[in-house]
Amino acid sequence: MNNILSVGIDVGADFSYMSIVLPNHQFIGKPFKIIHNSTDSLLKAFSIIKNVESDHPNFVTRILVESTSIYHFPLLYYFKEKGFKVDVVNPLITNSNSNFNIRKVHSDKIDSKKISILGLNPKLKISIIPDDFVLDIRNLTREYYRLISNRTTLLNKLNIQLRQSFPQFIGIFSKITSKSSFMILTDYTTPDNIISQDRDVLIEKINKHSRIGINKATKKYELLIKACHDAKSFGHFLSSNEYLIKMFISRIQSFDNEINAILDEITKLVISHENSRFVKQVKIIESIPGAGFISSVALMCEIGDFSAFKKPKQLYAYFGLDPAVKQSGNFNATNVKISKRGSRLARRIIFTIALHSISKTRNGKSLNSVLREYYLEKCKSKSKMTSLGAIMHKVCNILYAILRDNKPFVLTSTEEHCKKYKKSMLSSAA
Repeated sequence: MNNILSVGIDVGADFSYMSIVLPNHQFIGKPFKIIHNSTDSLLKAFSIIKNVESDHPNFVTRILVESTSIYHFPLLYYFKEKGFKVDVVNPLITNSNSNFNIRKVHSDKIDSKKISILGLNPKLKISIIPDDFVLDIRNLTREYYRLISNRTTLLNKLNIQLRQSFPQFIGIFSKITSKSSFMILTDYTTPDNIISQDRDVLIEKINKHSRIGINKATKKYELLIKACHDAKSFGHFLSSNEYLIKMFISRIQSFDNEINAILDEITKLVISHENSRFVKQVKIIESIPGAGFISSVALMCEIGDFSAFKKPKQLYAYFGLDPAVKQSGNFNATNVKISKRGSRLARRIIFTIALHSISKTRNGKSLNSVLREYYLEKCKSKSKMTSLGAIMHKVCNILYAILRDNKPFVLTSTEEHCKKYKKSMLSSAA
């Protein structure tokens, strides 16, 4: 039996519950409610722990808080500044230990007791808290991707309005979100308004916003006018469509400004810490084909401290890419899916890198010829998504290897890789 005096805190947005348990699973008093905006409540929690410590001088106090994205940070730093040992535990661990009693009961008070009992385990796997610089960037990158997702939702809504009222407009410009496209839809919007405009003025506006030259701008104008005439026979423009199209464009442009501002802030933070280990690891990840600056930064933020991972399978599990195990007796399920229990953002980034790895550039060159060849071979016997899942595992292997060796990615053929592996095995055996 250990000598831990475990304090478990179930964290909420405005208040938390704290329970204290002895190594023999005997609870000290009732769960105490900590009100976050009350200094008296925080001091009361501090004095309760100190009183229990004085009654059990041979015990070591351990405070365990459940990770709740952001709400646990004030409590974490408050008790740390008070001199306590404070650890953070992943909610998946606390949820997996939910059988506190026979009855199915879920409450903050009960949860705080569950967490306090978990704290009695000295081998409990705890979360590593990164420094403030990494936390700053992680907050910004998560908000960046949240804005990107919201922007995509608005863009889909804009496309829905156009498909209903002006389907011929889609495809005229390279992107619906291009400057020329937004200018036409904002200033004129309806096919009738576009047709009624002066030809030369509209061509000049298209040229000014797209910078493609008068000749190409003229061709765009001709396509646009034809689309407007076609829309009269196929398309139904309502006044609500005009209002919603303008509203969605305005909101998309607002999101673009916020996204660019956050990207600038992330860039400034990275530049100001260019000699840090974190930024050096970001640059290593950028060497992977298909991994850009923001995806590399966000991925490193989600990984946190890479030293916590001893083998690639731990990285798979952390990202939620490990297969869910379904086994009972002699039964072993074969049709299993990935667990999806890890970082959703990390999976999204790994998926994007994998997708880029098997793609080709405009001149027909593969970004990663080895992975593309592997993907095409997999597709002969597996579905495309299953094959892409295998590529995601390969990307994780690459990610683990370059961060472990602290070296940028170098594309190596399968034969060369096998030779290097055999050589390393022979040298280690000798």
